[in-house]
Amino acid sequence: MRIIYQEETKIFHLCNDAVSYIMMVLPNGHLGQLYFGRRVNTDKDYSYLLEMMSRPMASYLWSDAKRFSLEHIKQEYGVYGTTDFRRPAIEILQGNGSRIVDFRFKDFSITDGKPVLEGLPATYTEAPEEAMTLTLFLEDEVTGICLELLYTIFETGPIARSAKIVNGGEEPVHLLTAMSLCMDLPDYDYEWVQFSGAWARERHVKVRKLEQGIQAVDSMRGHSSHEHNPFIVLKRFGTDEALGEAIGFSLIYSGNFLAQAEVDTHNTTRVLLGIHPSGFDWKLEPGESFQTPEAVMVYSREGLGGMSRIFHNLYRKRLARGYWRDRVRPILNNNWEATYFDFTEERLINLAKKAKECGVELFVLDDGWFGQRSHERAGLGDWVANPERLPGGIEGIAEKIEALGMKFGLWFEPEMVNKDSDLYREHPDWVIETPGRHSSHGRFQYVLDFSRKEVVDEIYGMMEKILGGAKVSYVKWDMNRSITECYSHALPADRQGEVFHRYILGVYDLYERLTSHFPKVLFESCASGGGRFDPGILYYAPQGWASDDSDAVERLKIQYGTSFCYPISSIGSHVSVVPNHQVFRNTPLHTRANVAYFGTFGYELDLNKLSEKELQQVKQQVEFMKKYREVLQFGDFYRLCSPFEGNVTIWMVVNEERTLAIVGWYRILGGANQPYTRVRLQGLREETRYEIEGREGYYFGDELMNLGLITTDYTAGEEAVGDSYAGDFDSKIFLIRAIDD
Repeated sequence: MRIIYQEETKIFHLCNDAVSYIMMVLPNGHLGQLYFGRRVNTDKDYSYLLEMMSRPMASYLWSDAKRFSLEHIKQEYGVYGTTDFRRPAIEILQGNGSRIVDFRFKDFSITDGKPVLEGLPATYTEAPEEAMTLTLFLEDEVTGICLELLYTIFETGPIARSAKIVNGGEEPVHLLTAMSLCMDLPDYDYEWVQFSGAWARERHVKVRKLEQGIQAVDSMRGHSSHEHNPFIVLKRFGTDEALGEAIGFSLIYSGNFLAQAEVDTHNTTRVLLGIHPSGFDWKLEPGESFQTPEAVMVYSREGLGGMSRIFHNLYRKRLARGYWRDRVRPILNNNWEATYFDFTEERLINLAKKAKECGVELFVLDDGWFGQRSHERAGLGDWVANPERLPGGIEGIAEKIEALGMKFGLWFEPEMVNKDSDLYREHPDWVIETPGRHSSHGRFQYVLDFSRKEVVDEIYGMMEKILGGAKVSYVKWDMNRSITECYSHALPADRQGEVFHRYILGVYDLYERLTSHFPKVLFESCASGGGRFDPGILYYAPQGWASDDSDAVERLKIQYGTSFCYPISSIGSHVSVVPNHQVFRNTPLHTRANVAYFGTFGYELDLNKLSEKELQQVKQQVEFMKKYREVLQFGDFYRLCSPFEGNVTIWMVVNEERTLAIVGWYRILGGANQPYTRVRLQGLREETRYEIEGREGYYFGDELMNLGLITTDYTAGEEAVGDSYAGDFDSKIFLIRAIDD
């Protein structure tokens, strides 16, 4: 891992064993992009990659030079208007009304390790030798505004980027666009991959060819959203899970975002990733600075799977933090789909007793325990236990759950308020709404103005009192609506464009204070399921409820798509009741568990309503998960067969030593007289002998990876007999262990 500066050519070369990132100072002092991809020789002069050509209708910087036009040069942080007509990485409105800036290179620094981004989640290092950071200092001499571009290259492959804008001038300015990443690529021969959907069908994989013009996904909802994830992939044609080039772009941010690829008519591709510029207007007084969120780039020549495993390793080990980062997650039972608002303390204890009997380790009390919250129209914001439901308060029920030999968890929705609440009656101006305009609700709730410190302080005080006074081991942090009529009563007119970002900073502040004060509490994020499943929240909460849709069949697509960027240990996945409460589908109990194993695992149902046979299955499932959750949650994950391409989904995990593999096989619709089937595995040791539980003999690793694992079952010619299951929504788990160790 090195960062090299060639003084004569003014070229910077960042490299590790896998990748090279090369840029140079252009003749006008701007920064030009030369190369990003597989590692190349570090001693070479790559200035020849700066190609310039005189083109009709182009505009040129200098009257005596008809070749230097920024419109046709690949750049590091493009600016609109000075011969570059592409979408810009930065836009600043100045006092005279101009938006033209001219950031020229002044200096640089190279340091070991990685700096902290104040107030923002970001990747980190635990030892200086894990990464190196290049900081480039540029300045606009007319305004005095300074631009700092940060590049951190990790030993393991990823490159993290961000920008800091400092107003070194004498007048205030308005920052209208400040992207975290601008990346100009030399061609457009890529397929664009996005992860989109809606509530209950989040992060579905969508693929299309890049074309001239703009392709983009975004969110303007105040959160990263169910609709689109702040993560995109550009892959070469023919790239699959195991082979070919792919570049992943991920934004560590939880608010409004834009991920965009602009292909110009000369087939150059500009990728922009950062805070959505629409509605964004950050006033910078003299001496003030603005730090963009961090973006992470991953290059892989080992296909989409190789890219994903680099992201998994980085986000699991150097984004998620704290006590629970490296610990297996407790198996839980959440009461929500078992009771909804209809519960008493006695009923909760009965649920917990049955869960304990089945081996469950954590009982979670969901919505309805506080204020006058017996329905969705009241109580949000009043984080005090309802004595009619919980006579002993949270302290009392937590003690009773602990006495059963289980841990106790609790649900909060700290960012929201109902108008029917003491908090709203006392502070009606604490909600986000525009004066004189209609105020929209979502699920009869309103968004608290977390851009205001006093609001965050109040919520922190209530939550700190609950968590500090009771034995709470887990917090489910929900967020159930988007922001509308965005306006803060506490900010002047010329700062209203800051509200969306300040809101997210307030969310991060509350998370930081609570996780610091209660370091051993496991926080799980939730936003109506997958509405804020992003790297920004992963920094504070090492796992997230991936979707409110707990149907096993729907979860195949949701969890498959999620796995392209996010580690399996971050995916909240549970077994729920049938008929499923979201799609009313009946799936067998073994399939519901076989899907949920590849995540945090738990139950979202009333175990007291199961038959004795089903309870025995649950006990076996819990025992299986306890035995194998280390590899399931922290092993290397491989996608083998996509739910978006056929009737069968297959994925697998392998432990670090390559001595244990677990394969999940899922068939949506059954059939009669089916073909023979097999699947090629990945990640095994070629010369090692493996045994497959339930089968005789042994198999070499190269055999399983090249010839494949036979997945044919008796539906290839025979009818089901006895207790065998061969209907719709079938699944199997294959356990594969090394004989030679």
